[in-house]
Amino acid sequence: MIPHLVIEATSPDGLARAGLLVTPHGSVRTPAFLPVGTLASVKSVTPEQLEEVGVEMLLCNAYHLSLRPGSALVRELGGLHAFMGWKGPILTDSGGFQVFSLAAIRRVTDEGVEFRSHIDGSRHFLGPREAIAIQQDLGADVIMVLDECPPHGAPKEDLRSAVNRSVHWARRCREAHRDGEQALFGIVQGGSDLALREECATELSGMGFDGYAIGGVSVGEEKKLIREVVSHTAPRLPFDRPRYLMGVGSPGEMVAAIAAGIDFFDCVLPTRNGRNGLAFTSEGPVRIRGAAHVRDDRPLDVSCACPVCRKYSRAYLRHLAHSGELLAGTLLSMHNIRFFQDLVGRARGAVSEGGLGELLKWCDERYPLEKPDRSRSAP
Repeated sequence: MIPHLVIEATSPDGLARAGLLVTPHGSVRTPAFLPVGTLASVKSVTPEQLEEVGVEMLLCNAYHLSLRPGSALVRELGGLHAFMGWKGPILTDSGGFQVFSLAAIRRVTDEGVEFRSHIDGSRHFLGPREAIAIQQDLGADVIMVLDECPPHGAPKEDLRSAVNRSVHWARRCREAHRDGEQALFGIVQGGSDLALREECATELSGMGFDGYAIGGVSVGEEKKLIREVVSHTAPRLPFDRPRYLMGVGSPGEMVAAIAAGIDFFDCVLPTRNGRNGLAFTSEGPVRIRGAAHVRDDRPLDVSCACPVCRKYSRAYLRHLAHSGELLAGTLLSMHNIRFFQDLVGRARGAVSEGGLGELLKWCDERYPLEKPDRSRSAP
């Protein structure tokens, strides 16, 4: 069974939708948020804890796993699900973003990318066939084509080159992909050039991928520009296929993208911020290391039912974070992941009721637009 989307409800304007992503490892309610488990591990949080806070699907990174422990070893040990002890669906990113962030140690041609490992400097080659072979070794439910991700602010000729190469590689990935139980997604590039985005979306749609992603956003641009790119691109992708916005996870950007027709997201924000003492709450961000929390016996968020808010006070969490205890990162990450799960859950409920506008206003009041969303993870 190839993973596919069953649309169960649409918004009054017909753009936003809610449904189920059906995979061999279970169904995922959409819109959905995927925590990032780059090296087959969501930092500081166990698979059992992820289940406890409502996670249904994870993202892992093929680039990193191909370097260590190696995709062949993961295949030998039963595939990614068995290797990491996660029973639910998994999506693997091809590693294109990570490779292209290694600008000083890689060379790009139409055949692929030659690069040096960020771990030991060893030489490697990643082309379309290699990207597919690695991900098929890993055995994820959803896999991604290899694409070229240009930096924010790249000149028009570089954006054009990246789109042409991404389309060329997508076609070769499609040819290399074996029939089976893995869904292969194409990735739309084009930077902030809306005409290029539209052109890329049209080219990829004609190839008949199992799903489609919007890549190359959240790379340093202002959040309002992310919204413009997503709202222009998402409706131009096939309505009956899953749509995935890569590397975006700030609350307002997720809700705005859901309103435009996006089905799921991945981002390091909840865990990265949790490890650094910042909690997402219904009243806005809470920096738990602040002296104001020394004697605060309230939970992080009185409206949150996560295990952390049910059991621990702000004073205790502040003590852990201030003392450098690893448990602080685990508990804050668990809470933050639950916040994101609850947010997309609210969005699912708001789709058919036309309430996404109010939810977006709620997000923007608590998490305003001013700063760029630098949430993509680098090696």
